[in-house]
Parts: sequence; C-alpha cells; structure tokens
Amino acid sequence: MFNKYFPENEYHTPVGHKRSVWDVLSLGSSLYFKVGFFNFVVKNRKLALANNYGTENWALSSYEIFKFSENCGGKYHISGFDYVDEVKDEPVVFISNHMSTLETMVFPCLIAPVKEVTFVVKESLTTNGLFGPIMRARNHIAVGRTDSRKDLITVMTEGQQKLAEGTSVIIFPQSTRATIFKPEEFNSMGIKLAQKAGVRVVPMAIKTDLCENGRIVKDLGINNRNLPVFIKFGKPMKVEGSGKDEHRFIVDFIANSLEEWKDIRNK
Repeated sequence: MFNKYFPENEYHTPVGHKRSVWDVLSLGSSLYFKVGFFNFVVKNRKLALANNYGTENWALSSYEIFKFSENCGGKYHISGFDYVDEVKDEPVVFISNHMSTLETMVFPCLIAPVKEVTFVVKESLTTNGLFGPIMRARNHIAVGRTDSRKDLITVMTEGQQKLAEGTSVIIFPQSTRATIFKPEEFNSMGIKLAQKAGVRVVPMAIKTDLCENGRIVKDLGINNRNLPVFIKFGKPMKVEGSGKDEHRFIVDFIANSLEEWKDIRNK
C-alpha cells in the first residue's frame, strides 16, 4: 500500500465516472467548479486560522479537492507512486513543471500521507488575505520572484533547514505557471538545493490544463473537461558533480512526457 488515498502504483479515474448533478446543471460552464473551489479555500482558511491545519488535515483537504475535481469532469492518470514510496524514509527535493493551481491543491494528497513535505511558493501568496493563512499554516518557503539571487539564497538557506529536519521540498523552477513548457525558463534551483543538502531529487511531470489560468482571477480558470490530467513521478536520483546532467534529465523527462500527452483527449 503506497498511500492511504492511493494504494496502488498507478491511479486512473474509473471509466464511466459520473459528473456531479450540479456540475451537469451548470450547462458546460465552470461555475460549479469555481464555487466549489472557493468553498474549499474558505474552509481550509478557517482551519488554518484555528491552528488546525496540520499535515493530516492538509492531505485530507487535498484529497477532497481531488475528488471534487473528478466529479466536475476531471480525468486523472497518476503514475510512479512506487518512487515516492522508495524515498518515504528520507527527505528529497521534488522538481516539477507548473501549469495551474491544480497541482498545488492535489500534490499534498499524493505525497503528504507518506512523508512530510512543503512547497516553495510565491511570497505574495503568504500575504494574500484569502490564501495567506493557509500558506503560513504550512510554513512554506516564500520567494519574491523578482530577484533571482535573493530567491536562491532563501531557498538554499530555508530549504537545507527543512531537509535537515526531515521535510521534503517541492520546487517549481519556472518563474510562473505556464501551459507551454519552455526549458530555457526552467532553472536549476532544485538541483542546487539537493546537491548542497546531499539528498536525492524526484522528477515530476504534470499536465493540469484541466484548469486554465484565468484572465482575471488567475486561480479560477476555465474547467477544460476534455483535457485529462497527467501526473508522473520519476525515479529518484542522486546529484553528481555539477548537477548539469541531472538537470537536463529532468527537463527532458518533462518535455518528453508533455509530448506524449499533448494530443490525448477524454472520450
């Protein structure tokens, strides 16, 4: 059993999984999805303000959001849980591309039931009136994204401390969420952290454009029900030498996975 929510090495949304009646009644719009998403944020914010948003509740709320998105037409294909299980007794750096807010909501239920984990997040999220209490409750590593040198120092300092304490770190090396993966914008911060801390890295490739980044409210984009969600964990690896080979491997792992998934649509 790899995870109390995902006991098998792979998870695929069951064929014929039915959408919620309320989502069907939204007549193809994303209204029900948006309202539900907002309600989850409000609920988790209350838990955080009550100092009741520990790892167990964080993972549970993440799983509830996962199931809700399935009930709104999301079709998931998740693989590589055995690689997470392989590192369950050691801190690691998870390195992933970043498409939408969906992965930040879903990753906790994939990883947190097995090991303590935290994110590197944009600093503005920790001071945001809505999301701030949630982010601060999980004690994430906050970076400004305006000064790359300062961000590197923050990640290296706080990241090494987290890893030394046994907490794994999830890093999105892109400057912002993007549906198009550009290798030149994928920095090596995660590799540098793992190398300095002497821990392994776990590559992750994701395709989460079920949720687009909205034009007005970035975290509440359109629910693209025809696009399946893919999440894949890669084999853990040790960083050798300069880390350039490992960085290139992760970039290729993501690019090749996205190429494999690009034309797949839900039936």
